[in-house]
Amino acid sequence: MTGSLRFLSFSVTAIIALFFINAVYKSDVGPQRNTAESYKIKALKIPDGISFAGEKIPVERFDIRERMDRELLVNTYWQSNGLLLLKRAHKYFPIIEPLLKKYGVPDDFKYLAVAESGLQNNSSPAGASGFWHFLKHSAREYGLEVNRNVDERYHLEKATKIAADYLKKSKKRFGNWTLAAAAYNAGNARIAKRLEVQQVTDYYDLLLNSETSRYVFRIVALKEIMSNPKHYGFEFEQEDLYTLPKTRIVKVDTVIHNIASFAKKFGTNYKELKLHNPWLRQNRLNNKSRRLYEIKIPVTY
Repeated sequence: MTGSLRFLSFSVTAIIALFFINAVYKSDVGPQRNTAESYKIKALKIPDGISFAGEKIPVERFDIRERMDRELLVNTYWQSNGLLLLKRAHKYFPIIEPLLKKYGVPDDFKYLAVAESGLQNNSSPAGASGFWHFLKHSAREYGLEVNRNVDERYHLEKATKIAADYLKKSKKRFGNWTLAAAAYNAGNARIAKRLEVQQVTDYYDLLLNSETSRYVFRIVALKEIMSNPKHYGFEFEQEDLYTLPKTRIVKVDTVIHNIASFAKKFGTNYKELKLHNPWLRQNRLNNKSRRLYEIKIPVTY
């Protein structure tokens, strides 16, 4: 064999050896990551004895376990939203919690408000508004004033009361709080019809549309995560949480022709007054019936 052929044979052998070494190395270390080395997405364990309003969730059933697992994963790894919810809860739960207790509704229902609106005065695509997402006709049926000038769906204290009334009515009809929560989403008539058609008496036995099927599980997932935030990877200091500024009440039983001018009389401005009273929808209060309204005025120092 000539020198050039011996060199060629050695080169081919070396290349083959390097190929196999590289293949073995890759099989040991695995494929290259497309994220930071420290980033991990961990499967979650469903806590033992998980419940809603004192009613056990049957996670031993495969479909129930998978639905619970889905909502825990989605709400744990939507990190920015989760942290915002924790911040807002510190601001608004102190208002909602004592009202639920006063009206005889389990504390767990504060997480229904979280699921509905994210603790924001917003509206759904169907037109349900406020923290508790009431439709206009439902709000009026339960005694709230809803028009272009005043919309009490945005009045947190009043809306919490009618949410409690609705839930208690549903609980009395269906016999448990879980079905009451489902009925808050789908409506009492629809839940009653589905129970009748499917010949069952329990939420966990019902085949429902995607939204209502996920609804209770989402509430429970939010309860679990927000009750144990550090267990789910949420890190924050007390000073990071939102707080509600102090206010005082001014009672009004007359027309307010200009809310901006009214606000200035009390040392505040239009924006600040509207932030504390989002149920005032225009720059005037018509008040033709001379109702007594309570308007929150921010306390300045």
